[in-house]
Amino acid sequence: MRFGVLGPLAVWGEDGRPVHVPEIKVRALLADLLVHEGRPVSADRLIDDLWGERPSRNPLGTLQARISQLRRALGDPALIARGPAGYRLDSPDTDAARFRELLGRRTADPRGRAAELGEALALWRGPAYADLADQEFARPAIARLEELRLAAAEEHAEVRLALGEPVDVADLVAAHPLRERLRAVHLKSLYRQGRQSDALASYGELRQRLAEELGLDPSPELAALHERILRQDTDLDVVRAAGLPAPLTALVGRDEQLAEVAERLGSDRLVTLTGPGGVGKTSLALETARRLAFPDGVWLVELAGAERPVDAVAAVIGVRDNSSAPLAPRVASALASKRALLLLDNCEHLVEPVASLVSGLLKAAPGLRVLATSQEPLGVSGERVHPVPPLDVEDAVRLFADRAAIEPGEAVLTICRRLDGIPLALELAATRVRALGVEELAARLDDRFRVLNAGMRDAPERQRTLRATIDWSWELLGERERLVLRRLAVHADGCDLDAAETVCAEPGVDVLDSLARLVDRSLVMPGPRYRLLESVAAYGIERLREAGELEAVRERHARYYTALAERAELRGPGQHAWLRRLDQESANLRRAMEGSQPLRLAASLGWYWFLRGRLGEARRSLAHALTRGGPAGETATASVWLAAMTLMVGEEPEAVPYEDLDAVGRAGADWLLSFVHWAYGDQSVHVGRMERALEAFGAAGERWGVAAVLALRAKLAVVRGDLAAMERDGRRSLALFEELGDRWGQAEAMDALDLLAEIRGDYAEAARLRWEEYRISQELGSENAFKLSALGRVALLEGDYGRADELHERARALAVEQSYKPAEEHAVLGLALSARRQGRFEDAEAHLLPLFGWLRQVGGTPGIAFALAELGFAAEQRGDVALALLRQREGHAAAVATGDPRAVALALEGLAGALSLDGRHVQAARLLGTAAATRDSVGAPLPVNERLDVQRITERVAGAVGGKAFDAAYAEGIVPGDEAAFAPSQPRGNSATTSQAPSGLGPA
Repeated sequence: MRFGVLGPLAVWGEDGRPVHVPEIKVRALLADLLVHEGRPVSADRLIDDLWGERPSRNPLGTLQARISQLRRALGDPALIARGPAGYRLDSPDTDAARFRELLGRRTADPRGRAAELGEALALWRGPAYADLADQEFARPAIARLEELRLAAAEEHAEVRLALGEPVDVADLVAAHPLRERLRAVHLKSLYRQGRQSDALASYGELRQRLAEELGLDPSPELAALHERILRQDTDLDVVRAAGLPAPLTALVGRDEQLAEVAERLGSDRLVTLTGPGGVGKTSLALETARRLAFPDGVWLVELAGAERPVDAVAAVIGVRDNSSAPLAPRVASALASKRALLLLDNCEHLVEPVASLVSGLLKAAPGLRVLATSQEPLGVSGERVHPVPPLDVEDAVRLFADRAAIEPGEAVLTICRRLDGIPLALELAATRVRALGVEELAARLDDRFRVLNAGMRDAPERQRTLRATIDWSWELLGERERLVLRRLAVHADGCDLDAAETVCAEPGVDVLDSLARLVDRSLVMPGPRYRLLESVAAYGIERLREAGELEAVRERHARYYTALAERAELRGPGQHAWLRRLDQESANLRRAMEGSQPLRLAASLGWYWFLRGRLGEARRSLAHALTRGGPAGETATASVWLAAMTLMVGEEPEAVPYEDLDAVGRAGADWLLSFVHWAYGDQSVHVGRMERALEAFGAAGERWGVAAVLALRAKLAVVRGDLAAMERDGRRSLALFEELGDRWGQAEAMDALDLLAEIRGDYAEAARLRWEEYRISQELGSENAFKLSALGRVALLEGDYGRADELHERARALAVEQSYKPAEEHAVLGLALSARRQGRFEDAEAHLLPLFGWLRQVGGTPGIAFALAELGFAAEQRGDVALALLRQREGHAAAVATGDPRAVALALEGLAGALSLDGRHVQAARLLGTAAATRDSVGAPLPVNERLDVQRITERVAGAVGGKAFDAAYAEGIVPGDEAAFAPSQPRGNSATTSQAPSGLGPA
């Protein structure tokens, strides 16, 4: 966990996500501990810092409560340790510590030092402890940090100035006018900008302020600098880049790249910028050169139209070719004593002669630096290759919007993504906005080579159209590289080496060698996944069509990915790795659906889609595959998966052709469809179907199937209240899944066991199992909203309502994000239960009432029974007799329909509460007794933490009739005549109140 104090107080988890710390006092407590940097702070000191002269009546208890709140917010109680000397944060990882560490490095190389100072200053998000600056305990730490920040800014400006970079410290000088070190930087910066008079005026202003405010004169060092400025001392000058074209537009999104290239030129004598055509290598090189200072200047040599690089270099540096002596040695001699930068632009078509020339020049001229741009490295000893990436989406949008003079929007975002953030492509596209508009331009990018066919007239010929840019690269390739490049284009979002070698195979062609050459030429993004920019891929498809290979290579691609899906091991120890691999290949798998075997592919991907929750994609792909037809067995398997996915979105599926499945296939279909019915609210799964599936899996030796059926059977036992069966089947299933190494299956088996632990009141075990299940879901690449709300349920039962509400709300938001209605219902029920326990009855009703439409739609009778019981309890606690009776009677009918003894017992307890409120205390006592006996009959008595409602009702009834009468009625239970409690009757009471009763909430 990381803590931020260089700005408003902030906390980030291990995954980088912000951690919310609520309440100002809790945040102040955290700040106090951070101020002490891991040292212990006594309780007395913390109380004094947080409350000063107005502590609470129980200051130590209040502090301990705030400590508990902070521990919960941080999610790791061990982070806050308590010892004899007080509380402390255990080794806090803060941005302030990182800032001091960077300042202390003192890298000798000026460029390296500038980089580390820049990194240190970038950590600041505002003034230190910005939101707690009024806290007395924080002020010394704030003062120390702000002083360090200012000193770092001064040093950073000095180093950059020494490197010849432009520096602007005017704002800092205005804020700190008497700091002489800062003022010296300001004077030099002004002088180097040609503003001698401004520099002298700034010195005069400082001298006057020092005299008036402190009675001092400027330091001798500053006075000497003033004299040098008056003399126009040449030592103050920096030789600027010469012979470079002035930029016509600003360079967008390359600040980090500029710093990196400049730093590399400080330590390496040859730096080559590589990247695909149009990525902006030349612009980056030119801007880097403009910002660097070399005593003998910078020479730009444009090689795009050159035949011999030595001729081009000689012409730029002024060596005439009017002698019979070889030109290269004379060029080397001319540069031998120079401390200069040679910028060689567009070397890709002359790589070998450029490499030979550069090697000789670097050996002859020790003060020479070479910055080259090329689509492939030069391959010279000592070369530092710097790949230039496309712009990220944010910078691409900024560039496009600036060039097109429009406001960014969704269409702009689409254009920038589809053009891969390539600056040249974005510039060309921007010229089309006036004629087409952004929406039409985005829609026409499938035909990008026709749309982007005109650029700026002053651009080189090879950069006037998108096709010309890629043509330039294509013409430099050999025939084998062209073959591999065009065949790679059938892939979607890249491929690994095995796929490339299979799909691009051709006798006599070494695919790996050709790939390496294409990577060197910046036409293929390097592995482990080889990827083409979208424009290069579109170009490759055109070339594939020209070669008459398009359909054959597409079919080869489809067969490769169908085979990949078929061999995926998603039910065992390789589950996690295969899920990630199929995730990586999602785009290729979708593209393979257009091949000749979509049915085989779709049937193979069913379990992957299921585990990932990709219901929409699954339904579309399965429906498409079924329209293409295929063998009966494959058709039946795909039909089963489509039926399951259809049920999962709450729709009725078409009939499944069971007769075309073998025994194991039928068992799998029985289990899958039963599992989905159960998971989506239908608790009436036919037990006999599970027994047949278990027998078929066992006979075939399919241990995974046996474990899956046992896990489902354990859950079905909940409905019957058969706790012994829950434990027996759950543990057998867990053991089998552990043997198989199937993490999803382990979590599935634990699901029944964690509920069993909750029923028995073993909340620690329930929480342990649920956290493990939640970790498994994250390990497999998703979050389980059900488990989050189940953890919220444990917190609720333990009385930690704040934590319960936080977990339930997280679960609800996640379920909504995943469009997973059952999990949303589960979370909302938890929020309602918590609200009612806290006395917020209207909030509880607001949570519950909207659920009934969906519950009726999916046949969720258990959910209906539970929600009606909760609504009934809320009405009873508000004193609304009529509404309580109505809701609890409907709830009892729903509970009886489930066949779950525990649901029936809850309904009886709810009815007892409503009847006691109506004055029918003896009947209420009998219902309480029957409810307890019902729970005992299935070995599930109410745990202590779940007895709040029963205890409240019991106290009311016993207080009304007396202890002996209560005990007698409780022991007697339901007797003839008590059935009137269950029968619908005309509600009594205020009509305005009874009108709140929801119509038809119970089962139809």
